Amino acid sequence: MAEVLSSGVASARNVAPCCCSSSSAPSPRPSSRQLRRIALKLHGCGGLSVRRSQPRVAGGTAGVARASKNMLDDPFDFGEDEDLEYGDLMSEGKQGVEPPRPRKDKNSKYGFLDFPGYHNLEIASLGLYVRKDVRRCLCWVAGGVYENLLFFPVIKLLKARYPGVKVDIVTSARGKQVYEMNKYVNKAYAFDVDAEWVEPVELNEFIGVLRDQYYDMVLSTKYAGFKHCTTLYMIGGRTRRISYVLPYHSEWVSNSFLTTSLMPPRENLADGGYHMYKELIDYLAQPGNGVPEQAVPMMEVGVPKRVRAVATSKYTEAGVEAGKFVVFHGVESDSGASMQTKGDSDSLLPPEFWAKLKASAGTSVLVVIPNMKDKKKVIAACGDDVHVVFITTPGQLGAIIRDSAGVVSTNTAAVQIAIAFNKPSVAIFGSDEKASLFVPPLAKKCKVVTSKTGKLADVEVDEAISAWKSAYLGQLALTA
Repeated sequence: MAEVLSSGVASARNVAPCCCSSSSAPSPRPSSRQLRRIALKLHGCGGLSVRRSQPRVAGGTAGVARASKNMLDDPFDFGEDEDLEYGDLMSEGKQGVEPPRPRKDKNSKYGFLDFPGYHNLEIASLGLYVRKDVRRCLCWVAGGVYENLLFFPVIKLLKARYPGVKVDIVTSARGKQVYEMNKYVNKAYAFDVDAEWVEPVELNEFIGVLRDQYYDMVLSTKYAGFKHCTTLYMIGGRTRRISYVLPYHSEWVSNSFLTTSLMPPRENLADGGYHMYKELIDYLAQPGNGVPEQAVPMMEVGVPKRVRAVATSKYTEAGVEAGKFVVFHGVESDSGASMQTKGDSDSLLPPEFWAKLKASAGTSVLVVIPNMKDKKKVIAACGDDVHVVFITTPGQLGAIIRDSAGVVSTNTAAVQIAIAFNKPSVAIFGSDEKASLFVPPLAKKCKVVTSKTGKLADVEVDEAISAWKSAYLGQLALTA
């Protein structure tokens, strides 16, 4: 050890000789870089190696100068060390499921101290800095039930790309209900994410709650202007901040407060349909150092036992049995629980359409309504023998679809849930363009019916009836 120290001091003398070359002059003090190299040699540093990438130029600067991108950069950040090269330790491949922790000393009654998160710097900093580990991720998801439901593949991709990551969600009150069907979400916060104005006191209090979680990555599907960029910056000043931005917004704002900006070719993100988060998925799925390109997963949903019990009691009270009824969803209503998408406002049909479809269903029909005042309209149109159930949450809707024989729906969340459960279904759209956007290509059991005029009200009932018979009889043939 003494030899290493002496060699380091000797090298310091060779690099930075003293101006007064006298034999009796004291040795110059080593620079900070030389001391760091000496410390690496003394402690072994497990996988870090030091090399000289290029000879120094006489009279040149000691470090690599980096042009500051904006005024918010750290003034003491002088860029990467040209003499530092990372080895194999925590530099390639995916992160481990559990963060590295020191072994307990069985001979000591104290063991080791359990430091709070991100305070044990000798353990956590190397993986976070070298391999870009993500132990906690916050997703700021704009929109309602439909938009949050289509965010499920992104969450599953995060879990596959960063094993062991804990995913938290910030979304609207209705959007939060979706995540009772997602087993990969750690916690969901209800916040008015789509509001143009939020009281500063409420916003600051909520930011304080999120800052205490020490997120490594913050994702946002809301178009970020100056206000939202600063919000994401305050949530995690040292994390990776990724958000959608509009092309005409100032690049200075996004470059100053965000680490990655995503610019989709549309102003309304929901207009992209099932692939509305394509840019975000492409960014997360890209290959890394020792990590291949990630496959985009299909949407996966699950229903908790308690939610299933509540939904079972509701449809049993309505007079139907499990596996012996078809779900109708998409009845015209002014309720906010209709579970429509912002990318297709023309996605509800009047009760008279469903009455014609019910007459040729071939099995018991369970009509789902989002508001109790719509029950009289449905009974008046469909008759007293119709079964009606009042459902406002996507979890209970998913439980009913799970126990059904199939689904007939307009472009609501029921279509995506039926496809996820691989149920025979008929999706009714106002145009071929909307159908191609919102129905995934691998939905083999989903039959599509579209209007020829571009308006959902003009869709042919006979086409919907024939499509349902084809899907339902095909399912009966497979199960026979």
